[in-house]
Amino acid sequence: MENNLIQSNPSIMMGKPVISGTRITVEHILEKLAEGETVEQIIAAHPRLNEQAIHAALDFAAKSLRADAIYPVTTTVK
Repeated sequence: MENNLIQSNPSIMMGKPVISGTRITVEHILEKLAEGETVEQIIAAHPRLNEQAIHAALDFAAKSLRADAIYPVTTTVK
């Protein structure tokens, strides 16, 4: 998927990736999905979004995680 729906501009949301033409961050969309909201609920809360924008955010996140980086995960032992 070509991701021209995502933009990053230092003057918009401190450069965080957003849906083009909005101030809705990819991070916000991912958080809402992780909390269990459906695509339909997110779109209802943010009428400037559509299903294509949600999928673009997911695609952007997946491609970002493919970068050669190590993400330490810590577990708390009780």
